[in-house]
Amino acid sequence: MPELPELEVIEEVLQVYIVGQTITEVEVRRPLVLRDLTGGGFAAGLTGHSITSVARRGKFLLCELSGDRSLAINLMLSGRLQLCSPETRRLPYTQVILRLSGGPSAEFVPSEAEGLRTGQELRYADRRNMGKLYLTDDLALITGWAEMGPDALAPSLTLERFRERLRRHRGEIKGILINARFVTGIGNAYADEICFHAGIYPFRKRPTLSPEEIERLYEAMRSTLIEAIVQVRQRMGVDIHTKPRDFLAVHGKGGQPCPRCGASISEIKARRRLTNFCRRCQPGSLIAR
Repeated sequence: MPELPELEVIEEVLQVYIVGQTITEVEVRRPLVLRDLTGGGFAAGLTGHSITSVARRGKFLLCELSGDRSLAINLMLSGRLQLCSPETRRLPYTQVILRLSGGPSAEFVPSEAEGLRTGQELRYADRRNMGKLYLTDDLALITGWAEMGPDALAPSLTLERFRERLRRHRGEIKGILINARFVTGIGNAYADEICFHAGIYPFRKRPTLSPEEIERLYEAMRSTLIEAIVQVRQRMGVDIHTKPRDFLAVHGKGGQPCPRCGASISEIKARRRLTNFCRRCQPGSLIAR
């Protein structure tokens, strides 16, 4: 699942290459992922609109369109965006293709994006059909939009506000981190990374955390995500359909040595998700209830 670091970099790329462009044609290959909240048809409701800005809110990418219309994209588990020239081979399970009016709006174009000078397509692919593309004139109509908590990197999310919001939850720390009502942008992978860098067992219950551990968790959340954005930016470039995570410390590294202590990284499936952690650096035990 693309999370805050990947989505932040995708937003940066789209700001450069699609803002100011007009959607000239929409090809819907598989409509299952589409949610037209305007009532006028998804393709018809997009065609002819220009893209005025691109932003991220939590795990949503938000394309603001002319006419006060929005295209909100939630990639979920397996959704991918591909920005490319028309002749580029399509990703498997490509669902929707937006054909744009021309090259990027920025004057400088890096060599790896040369093919985007004269025309481009923004494609959505999803092998599991789990993502959603919402076309709407009112973002509040999107399920769960109004209930989302602050962004994990929002300047307004101070340590004190983090503590205050955390007090409302009594469950396991990892589960709280990926709860969009607590903070937005964190998923399974980066919850593992944050817990590791904080030295906290991911299945600890919130009431067992000391004030010092909560501060460590907050600082680890900010530093882990900020550093990951740097790493993803370097690795992804304009290939926004990729999900570079080779630099992660523990997630997806089950059985490999812990980068901090050398012990074998644990991998268990619990609460319907895969979790990686170091038992030596993050001591604790999983008690079934």
